[in-house]
Amino acid sequence: MPSVPSALEITQDIVRMDTRNPPGHEIECANYLGDLLSDAGIEVNSYEFADNRTSLVARLKGRGGKPPLCFGGHIDVVPLGTKEWSFDPFGAEIVDGKLYGRGSTDMKAGIAAFVHTALMLAGEGKRGEADIVMAICAGEESGCEGSFYLSDVGALGEAGAVVICEPTSNYPVLGHKGALWLRVETKGVTAHGSMPEHGENAIYKAARSVSKLEDFDFNIAPHDLLGGATLNVGMISGGLNLNSVPDHSEFTIDMRILPGQDRDNVLSGIESYLGADNKVHSLVNVNGVYTPHTDPWVQEVYDVMGGILSERIEPRGAPYFTDASALTPAYGNPPTIILGPGEMKMAHQTDEYCPVAHIEQAAEIYEILARRWCAL
Repeated sequence: MPSVPSALEITQDIVRMDTRNPPGHEIECANYLGDLLSDAGIEVNSYEFADNRTSLVARLKGRGGKPPLCFGGHIDVVPLGTKEWSFDPFGAEIVDGKLYGRGSTDMKAGIAAFVHTALMLAGEGKRGEADIVMAICAGEESGCEGSFYLSDVGALGEAGAVVICEPTSNYPVLGHKGALWLRVETKGVTAHGSMPEHGENAIYKAARSVSKLEDFDFNIAPHDLLGGATLNVGMISGGLNLNSVPDHSEFTIDMRILPGQDRDNVLSGIESYLGADNKVHSLVNVNGVYTPHTDPWVQEVYDVMGGILSERIEPRGAPYFTDASALTPAYGNPPTIILGPGEMKMAHQTDEYCPVAHIEQAAEIYEILARRWCAL
């Protein structure tokens, strides 16, 4: 059997593939990873939620004595931004122990590390007690479109535990908030700017609503680990020219809500709070996830990571949302951790990088977790 490429080599290969979302175009990266896995004898199925927006579900078959262990994550990346990069964002250069490139931290290094683990275990030719499933998703950055599609078409099956390989500096994280992103429209009646009394100003309506949102109360106690639900107005626009009364305005709301919080109730609450002059459109609506640190499998992961990191592991949460928002409920809400290479602060940054040592360590971690779960 051909030699298995290292996690670092796979990371470099897929960082060099442009999967910026928008437009996404994850198909090249998905095909590359799918070929690697299928050539090793691993079952691979691909799913497109739109043209060239390809996700994979790959399965290293075990004996089926227990539910599978799922590794999950996404292969789309965010745009480059307007600031000039010091390194080729798709060059995957290694400088001073850091691999530079868009998506190196968020989160192609994590994908590469678990693909390498699966290739290595497949090469041994042994069958463990459980399958190892890999959900490699398109479209996470725009609201987990790929992973929700996998759920909708019944592509996922079951899982006994989930590892989401987003950047945590390889520290196990127990959950994250959900996200409810809204666009709110206000309408008015246009008129000449010198005769505003003949019009109805949509920007004034939007401004009153935005000001009102400063006092919005979620009426829910903070989460012990993740803190309180939050609301931020991120953009506002309106009008066509300086000397007319604007007949249209809109603004956006970014709410981060707690695991278990009823998102439909939050949405209807916002609509009621803002009133009839505001038309609310939902853009992204994803779950929060949380597994208590007392869960037996989490404690097993803590034991493993305490030895690897040489420190006592304490409960932590993540500030971002992940594909766990779709995958964990689809799998029946098994225990879920977020654990992957790369520093959280580097996600979406100019000159994004992932420490090479993180990538190599993540591959070691995933191998240990997989062997323990599957009794290999």
